Amino acid sequence: MDLNLLGLFVAVAETGSFSEAARKLGLPKSSVSRGVASLEASVGAQLLHRTTRHVSLSTAGAALYERAAPLLASLREAVGTLPEREEAPSGKLRITAPNDMGATFLPEVIARFTARYPSVSVDCRLTNLNVDLVAEGFDLALRASGAKLADSSLMVRRLGTIDVQLFASPTYLARRGTPRTPEDLAHHDFVAFRGLKYLSELGLSEKNARVLADDMLFMRETVKAGVGIASLPTFLAQADVTSGQLVRVLPRYTQRSTTFVLLYPRTQHVPRKVSAFRDFLLDFLGGRPLSAHPNAG
Repeated sequence: MDLNLLGLFVAVAETGSFSEAARKLGLPKSSVSRGVASLEASVGAQLLHRTTRHVSLSTAGAALYERAAPLLASLREAVGTLPEREEAPSGKLRITAPNDMGATFLPEVIARFTARYPSVSVDCRLTNLNVDLVAEGFDLALRASGAKLADSSLMVRRLGTIDVQLFASPTYLARRGTPRTPEDLAHHDFVAFRGLKYLSELGLSEKNARVLADDMLFMRETVKAGVGIASLPTFLAQADVTSGQLVRVLPRYTQRSTTFVLLYPRTQHVPRKVSAFRDFLLDFLGGRPLSAHPNAG
């Protein structure tokens, strides 16, 4: 049964007039009349008695109205109270981000965001894998642009840049010496992220890697333990540089910068919770490189 036709019938039954129902619904009277006639043909019964001055329910119409009107009212209430129809963002926000971001600035972002929007709860999955947002039902993802982003189903919003530089522990440098030029790096050990090409950018290969890993937090701790030199995001290493546990290697040499992006599914109506988080994060980062943010590590 067509719920639109049922809605026309209920409006006529409640107003007792095709003209009044049409005015209430913002439709031509002829459309309402044809709609009710179609509904009567569909159910095989006359639902309304029509006179030139009044419209009344038939026995079949009264029975249908008694059952249908509460159901339609419940449906309207359900649609009207959907989280994304409310003015303030609400509902569960599902986020995925790399482990290193989850261990540094993201907890503060989420704490401030949920304080501002108390009707939003956050489900955060930290992983270095590229999660399929649409297939797995995530609202948004934080990623470096080095990840594969060629997905037309996703919107990409640039958040800033991440500087990547070389770091080592004082104990390692005391034992092996401090590199003075990029060429000196060939004589040193590295803690390297598996699959990334930055060693080749330095004229090196994985044979220079004493340790290969797939997690930046593990790499940072391994470097602090004195295993070798690593290429790390500065936001991840800055606190340890300040405390003296890490030292910048070749401080005038910035290996590279990568773009920090927010991804969310492409849709005609972006949910308020998603647009609110996007705008909040942009404001939090202030358009500055992540490594320069005072709260980034």
